[in-house]
Amino acid sequence: MYRYIIEDRRHVPPFNEPANLLTIGTVPLKLHQENLILNYFGADCQLGAVYQHRDELVNIKGEAFVYRDSLWFDKEFFEYFVEKAKSTGKACRAAFPASDKAFHTYTIPLTKGFEIGLTPDGRGMLFLCDLWYFPDGYTADIQAVVVPSDAREIGFYSVPDFMTMQQGDLTHYAPMRAIISIESWVHIYFASIIFGNFGRAARLDRDIEESFFAKLRLLWSAVLDQRQILQASGAVKIGKGCSIDPSAVITGPASIGDNCSIGAGAIIDNCTIGDNVTVDAGCVLMMSTIGNNCFLPFRCSLYLTHVMENSIIAQNTCLQMCVIGRNSFVGAGSTFTDFNLIAQKPIRAANIDGQLQSVGQVVLGSAVGHNCRIGSGMVVFPGRMIESDVVLVASPSRRVITRNVSFEESDHHYIKYGEVHKRFYPRPDEVLQETHDSWDSW
Repeated sequence: MYRYIIEDRRHVPPFNEPANLLTIGTVPLKLHQENLILNYFGADCQLGAVYQHRDELVNIKGEAFVYRDSLWFDKEFFEYFVEKAKSTGKACRAAFPASDKAFHTYTIPLTKGFEIGLTPDGRGMLFLCDLWYFPDGYTADIQAVVVPSDAREIGFYSVPDFMTMQQGDLTHYAPMRAIISIESWVHIYFASIIFGNFGRAARLDRDIEESFFAKLRLLWSAVLDQRQILQASGAVKIGKGCSIDPSAVITGPASIGDNCSIGAGAIIDNCTIGDNVTVDAGCVLMMSTIGNNCFLPFRCSLYLTHVMENSIIAQNTCLQMCVIGRNSFVGAGSTFTDFNLIAQKPIRAANIDGQLQSVGQVVLGSAVGHNCRIGSGMVVFPGRMIESDVVLVASPSRRVITRNVSFEESDHHYIKYGEVHKRFYPRPDEVLQETHDSWDSW
């Protein structure tokens, strides 16, 4: 058994990194894919060639699983596809129906990573994924395996109609199975928060409804722990070596990694937290994901936000529906807004080519790249991007960020001793230029 990879070298803004190196949930996408595949197929699944394009699939020999390395898919989607594909005994390609509400809402916007196809009866439209199974080498006769999301609509706030474009309560479609092409920071938000945390909650709700033993297990854990059901160990997984203040409130489904510290009065609701994370006193984390080795000082508030590893979100900061890159710092008292006060229409964000497109969301925050330093008291408008390696110092002339900020606009270019801030994430064209200049010096 071999696994073949189609490499996607495009850099995802504002991080200036290929998708497979970006952290989704608490692990890099590359590692997430490898773990799923090797856990299913076992140690006998060897790495085959790495391709650049679909046309190279004709070189595949023997039993093989092929995927594009910028695709994020969860365990449920992966296993559903592989089991259906193996049962046919034919070469198969994963697909999802265009009419599926979860995929239509989150997977399709801002993306160019799927091909359009038709259902076998020719009446419906499919989106074909770069995910194949070949039982005995390449063949041009490839059958589409349609994977439904079986999504559940989950309401998470009841708000006045003017904030939801007269559509009623704010809701999300939480899927049982999910796939998305990582081509924008918005896709990271969808994968980690909606498909990750909301999807986990939807599967727990399904298990409670359909399984008597699932209900009994949750009830029994609550009795033993002397806690409410969603605060007991049946719904909250806590790693080794954690220090959690008795006054902290943790509501599941939630997952907390090893060696974490949770301070007094912290509130954590349906979150995923990695290893070695400090959540200080009074922090409020709702439906958010925090990567390894992050530090959240007191009274920091995160709502539907994804923070990659080794980052600091300082005290009294409010992040709503945002994505923060690794090794970054967001200063105290900063606010990332998520709602257009006047123009009541879906927020736009940049795709992988830098073109602004509608995301289909009425509320959405912003993105900060890797190795950024954001000063205290900044206000960032919805849908904006701050490129990797940028430093922003709050000043009377720039305290409110109303547009995307590039590396060339970073304040460290203009302040004293700013040269100590190094650039670690150049754009692809700049890497090529540096390589060319180094050869010219010879």
